[in-house]
Amino acid sequence: MIKQAVSTRTKIHDNGQKRLPQAVGLAPMNLLSILWRNRWIISVTMVVSLSIGFVYITKAAPTYTSLSRVYVEQSGPKILSEAEGVMTQSKNYLYTQAELLKSTPILSAAIEGIDTKRLMIFEKINNPVIYLREKALDVTVGKKDDIITISCDAPNPVEAAQLVNDVVDAYLTYHENHKRKTAAEVLKIFQKEKREREQELAETLKLMKDFKSQNVALAFEHRNSNIILDTLDRLAAEMTHAQFETIEAESAYETLKSLLEEPEGIEHYIEMEIAEGTYFSTANERIELKIKLKQLEDELTDLTSRAKPDHPWVQALQQKVDRVKKELADWDKGFLRIRLAIVEKEHEQAKEKEQQIARLFEDQREQAIQLQKQLSEYAILQSRWDQTKKHCDILDNRIEEINITEDAGCLNISILEPARPSEKPSGPQKAKYLTATTILGFILSIGLALLREELDQRLHSVDDITAVLDLPVLGTMPSLSQKHNSASLGQKVHLDPMSSWSEACRTIRTAVFFGAPKTRAKTILVTSPTQADGKSTLASNLAIAMAQAGQKTLILDADFRKSMQHKIFEVNHQDVGLSTILAGITPSADAIQSTHIETLKVLPCGPDVPNPSELLNSDVFAQLLEILSDRYDRIIIDSPPVMPIADALILAAICNITLLVVRMNKSTRKTSLHARDGLLGIGANVLGIVINDVPKEGHYGYYGTYGHYRNTEDSDRERPRKKVIKERKQPAVTVLDRAARFVGSLE
Repeated sequence: MIKQAVSTRTKIHDNGQKRLPQAVGLAPMNLLSILWRNRWIISVTMVVSLSIGFVYITKAAPTYTSLSRVYVEQSGPKILSEAEGVMTQSKNYLYTQAELLKSTPILSAAIEGIDTKRLMIFEKINNPVIYLREKALDVTVGKKDDIITISCDAPNPVEAAQLVNDVVDAYLTYHENHKRKTAAEVLKIFQKEKREREQELAETLKLMKDFKSQNVALAFEHRNSNIILDTLDRLAAEMTHAQFETIEAESAYETLKSLLEEPEGIEHYIEMEIAEGTYFSTANERIELKIKLKQLEDELTDLTSRAKPDHPWVQALQQKVDRVKKELADWDKGFLRIRLAIVEKEHEQAKEKEQQIARLFEDQREQAIQLQKQLSEYAILQSRWDQTKKHCDILDNRIEEINITEDAGCLNISILEPARPSEKPSGPQKAKYLTATTILGFILSIGLALLREELDQRLHSVDDITAVLDLPVLGTMPSLSQKHNSASLGQKVHLDPMSSWSEACRTIRTAVFFGAPKTRAKTILVTSPTQADGKSTLASNLAIAMAQAGQKTLILDADFRKSMQHKIFEVNHQDVGLSTILAGITPSADAIQSTHIETLKVLPCGPDVPNPSELLNSDVFAQLLEILSDRYDRIIIDSPPVMPIADALILAAICNITLLVVRMNKSTRKTSLHARDGLLGIGANVLGIVINDVPKEGHYGYYGTYGHYRNTEDSDRERPRKKVIKERKQPAVTVLDRAARFVGSLE
């Protein structure tokens, strides 16, 4: 059986599918649980933050704010249009005035007559202008109006009001002294521009008159009365008509020419001409020939009816018929040649007429093109004159709008509200600073909590362990008091069967019974990622629980590095044990020792050996495990941790199932993942994980919930262990024990 288990290391799991290592990322942790675990960091950070804010608002010197509101009406002179000008468009202009109020010339003029050294606001300030512009003075523009608000913060309310009023006065003085010249300067520009435009207007008008006098055709510039264009239209129509006549004459000539080689066609043509009533001077001659031919043909017909064709009279009459036909054909050809000459002459005349009209059309077209050029040049001059005239009119209007009196060009600035000393301090704003420090402290505390959680790789909850390892959880073991010794902890299920810890252990036993059949779960390896995870305690108690269920159980201590089972069951391990069996010194029957539990045996590790890995990886150990599997229903193997040494991987490869024990708040993600991947990598059948040392508030034990079960943990702690063992020679049989025995009997 052991050899078969070794050969099927990478075969199916309980569900019949191959279980391979898989990379499992960290699932998103529960934020509330993270915050609860770091509640002290959050609390301390919040307290420190609020303390800092409270100290600041208590110690900070009070400040007073004074403000003045100014209305700036845009009434400056315009230049060309409503959208373009020197002082138009409030979107940019008001912000420009706001920046002007904070400019160096205005601020310098405001504090020019003030002894800044005596003012509290300028104490320890080397440059008052820069301090006012960057810190103390604030200028804002109204969002829905054209009102500018000037405010100043100072430790003295009188100083704040004085500085604001001085800045406003300096701003008004600046506009009175420097902006008054704007209207006069603009007026000079307008007048100079108007003179230039008037000169240009006169020159353009003169050019228009001269151009029109030189080009007489421009007198008929309207399309309906232009002789050149009308003549051009008529010539175009005549040329089209001549082209059609030429085409018709050419077609008639080609048709008659083609009939010279077709006698029947000639006769048909002449008959059509006669039918249409065309006049022929020699028509009577042709009629006489036709009549004569008819008479001869009739005589020939009559004669051939009475004589043979070779009769001399018949032949003579036939010759006369042929001669008349020849004369008639010659007459037709002669007529056709005469008609062809006439048509040819008509074709030449039509072609000549077409050419003459074409020459006249080209001459007229050139005149029309020249006229269009003249019209275009004249239109350009006309447009230039119109534009110049429009500019002159606009300049006249703008000059009329400018008031050249003493107040011309000045802005209409109204002081709606002068600055007054404030009665109450405006700062520091206690609610604002406390709110800000609270928010910052909360954000900082959350950040510190998340940073601590990120740096702390320990597994803090069942959800974390499940998400990280991606293995089924067989059970959770509640925390135990560290005041117990190894023996009392290792025999907790026997000494205190009604405790929640014992019940959790029996739950794991049931999970093993139902998770794998008995024939495939005889050798059960219990290991952990690192030391001190509680694997030895779980192994001994799980063995006791299985023995209490009626299973013939052997607990085998294979941890040669740090053996614990001999301490738990208080058996001899110095003389006999697993190492002496593998070395061939002691038979297995002599090394296996009994315990005070009837169906539970223990095989300690025995004396220390220098090469435990080689012993466990030997054929002797495999054979021993196979022999023991025939003797016992279950063999619980307590192995070393996975990470430090390779012993656990060797044992996991030959055992039927493996239980991985992790300790909450001690085991880390990295080591647990490495341990899991190592076990799955060698083909171990990891049935699931057992979470140890779960805090009482995180453990959902059945017996810890209902009060009618007695918690004997504290009472056992007070009584000597031997006395407890004596009192419990007959261990209590719980419902789970009976269910486990029933499952074992079914297997």
